[in-house]
Amino acid sequence: MINCEEAQIICHKTQYKDASFWETLKLRFHLLVCKACASFSKKNTRLTTLCETASIRSLSDKDKVRMKGTLEDKI
Repeated sequence: MINCEEAQIICHKTQYKDASFWETLKLRFHLLVCKACASFSKKNTRLTTLCETASIRSLSDKDKVRMKGTLEDKI
């Protein structure tokens, strides 16, 4: 049986499809007996889904440098 810390790590790996079959199996068993981790996993899955559907984009490196310069000028 895995502990909650290991379950959290495997949960994150599962979200990004990096967990092995055995890790996923261990996580599922842990989630059956640990309601706190089950809640965490459910919320983590929801957050990942929301981020994927939101089409979140980050600033380009050029825009980041320009913004940093603007902020430094105002200080």
